Amino acid sequence: MVTAKLGAAELTPGQFGVLAIIAANPGLKQIELGGALGVDRSTVVAAVDKLEKRGLVERRAVPKDRRAHALTLTPEGQRVYRKALALVERHEAKIAENLSAAERTTLFALLSKVQAAAETA
Repeated sequence: MVTAKLGAAELTPGQFGVLAIIAANPGLKQIELGGALGVDRSTVVAAVDKLEKRGLVERRAVPKDRRAHALTLTPEGQRVYRKALALVERHEAKIAENLSAAERTTLFALLSKVQAAAETA
């Protein structure tokens, strides 16, 4: 379902995740992005290449490390990210609309536990 919603922004869930991390951390190095995503260098390079070709992400040289690239969203990348974020937020609100506030709190607490366990596995 999220994939269909993000289709309106012409993004995959993975691309949305990359944009979200860069949006929250302008100037993030590619290697740091890989660490945040839990993927290897070649996967990050391929993902950033696709987004850069679409004009959504820009690589900038890091002044004191010629091998590193800092990542930022272009103005178009910011626009697409905001559109996609709004689609995701509406989707999340829709799927949780039948839950009470207490049930939402419980759900988020349980999902946090699952995420923490996955990160240490």
